Amino acid sequence: LEPHIDARTMEIHHGRHHATFITNLNGFAKDAPQIAAKPIPEILADLNAVPEAIRTGVRNNMGGHANHTMFWQIMGPKGGKPAGEVLAAIDRDLGGVEKMQNDFNAAGGRVFGSGWVFVTVTKDGKLALETRPNQDNPMMDGKRALLGNDVWEHAYYLKYQNRRADYLKSWWNTVNWAKVAERYAAAKAGTLAI
Repeated sequence: LEPHIDARTMEIHHGRHHATFITNLNGFAKDAPQIAAKPIPEILADLNAVPEAIRTGVRNNMGGHANHTMFWQIMGPKGGKPAGEVLAAIDRDLGGVEKMQNDFNAAGGRVFGSGWVFVTVTKDGKLALETRPNQDNPMMDGKRALLGNDVWEHAYYLKYQNRRADYLKSWWNTVNWAKVAERYAAAKAGTLAI
């Protein structure tokens, strides 16, 4: 993803931060096997069914796992431009690519502390922008993320330090729009999981 996101950041981000979510979830699953038995969207959509003693841990770690799994899927070294149905939906619901990117970047810049900025997608293909604190995920409200960017400092600090706006702007060069199109089609088919 160089020069937009440096390799060292991605190594730490994936190999330490995301790996910790998996390790923690495996620990929770030892005491509450239902966590491993149910699909992630089902658990995140009904966190009240998770035992109270581990609910916050599951929320944070499963949300983080879901967010990062999506994040890795939608990035690639060539970037590109949206096309086809995704482009039509962006034009229709978000005012075009440039407006969407500007609004997305502004929303991500307004996240206080740590969190995420997402483009969500409904089963009928409607798009919307939203932010979430910490590792919260749109699935917690029965929604799906079409794409999203991590605005925790660990995602950008080695290269961008406190310049989150520069990171957000540069990140668009890594979006793999072919994968986003696959996610859009899966959302419309009702099969988009994470």
